[in-house]
Amino acid sequence: MLKDLFLLSINSIKRRRLRSWLTMVGIFIGIAAVVSLISLGQGLQTAVTGQFSTLSTDKLTIQNSETGFGPPGSTVVTKLNDHDVGVIESANGVEEVVPRLVRVVKIEYNDFVSFNFIADVAEESEKMRIIYDAINLKTEKGRLLKKGDRGKVIIGPNIAKGDNFDKEIEVGKKINIQGKDFEVVGILKRGSSFQINDVVLMLNDDMEDLLNIDNEIDLLIAQIEENEDIEEVARRIEDRLRKDRNLKKGEEDFSVQTPLQSISTVNQILSVINAIVVGIALISLIVGGIGIANTMYTSVLERKKEIGTMKAIGARNRDILSIFLIESGLLGFVGGLIGVLIGAALALGLSNIVNTILNTQLITVNLSMPLMLGVLIFSGVLGIIFGGIPSYQASKLKPVDALRG
Repeated sequence: MLKDLFLLSINSIKRRRLRSWLTMVGIFIGIAAVVSLISLGQGLQTAVTGQFSTLSTDKLTIQNSETGFGPPGSTVVTKLNDHDVGVIESANGVEEVVPRLVRVVKIEYNDFVSFNFIADVAEESEKMRIIYDAINLKTEKGRLLKKGDRGKVIIGPNIAKGDNFDKEIEVGKKINIQGKDFEVVGILKRGSSFQINDVVLMLNDDMEDLLNIDNEIDLLIAQIEENEDIEEVARRIEDRLRKDRNLKKGEEDFSVQTPLQSISTVNQILSVINAIVVGIALISLIVGGIGIANTMYTSVLERKKEIGTMKAIGARNRDILSIFLIESGLLGFVGGLIGVLIGAALALGLSNIVNTILNTQLITVNLSMPLMLGVLIFSGVLGIIFGGIPSYQASKLKPVDALRG
């Protein structure tokens, strides 16, 4: 019996092929938007979270409040200095404090010019180790910097690829940074952080001489002692900096970031963005649902005599109701299926385009099976809900009235 009802519904949809396709447009546009946006959003969340995955769980990052966009510490009103280093080192649980410099410089190679991030590496062995551990630095070719490597640099894989210079940069080659030549001794292994993939690293003394920097610090990395609670140490550092700067709680002009705080903040922002874009896509689904309701109303009016004939030969109200509900559910489900396929293709296509433009693999697509099954079920249920009232009206038609048309 159920099979017959399905066949009747499918035949009815086939007879009204053009109208059925037009009805499903709103559904598959909405579903495509939901699938593509959520898949890209989840992929972006994974990628951005990966930017923080290189942060060690026993290190804190301290910097003054920023006033705009740029490398860490480059847009602050007041730079960190050696006095701040001493204040932080005096906090219980802090083993070592490593100052860092991060700037943007002009790089010339093969008669081409590019602008990239440059960061320093401390010369002291222990501080150098902390920096390498903090951002999980490993080389694909060559080696990392070591003490005494004046005039030498290591570069990220995107720089080495040479897209901006029309020629690949190999270990042993020299690049010109701010008018001075430096030898490339290592090329970093590609990581999840775009900052590492596009950075140039040199010793602190070289960077200070090159950019004429004196007693300026862009950010600090604090190594926490073993078995210390990183959140508690962060609180102690905040207390000491507030006291030293004569600031009240809530008026801080600095930030002390733990890895967990960084990831949590990013996830919250991306979750809000995902919720907004899904909300916008749901509007299209509602419009599609209204389209199904309109189609079903029209179908009931056109098929009054058919309904009357079925009732005259013994069809029950629930049989008529089932036919129309199955029909509206199929419109929603097929529209959802097409939407899932289009959404997946859009997400994959957009991610490839963005990654090609940015020369990275940062944007990934997370095609979640539970998501796709969920939206398929949702689209089918949506069709049934919006087709419910016209289906109910069709089932309540009296045979004599229906045969009269």
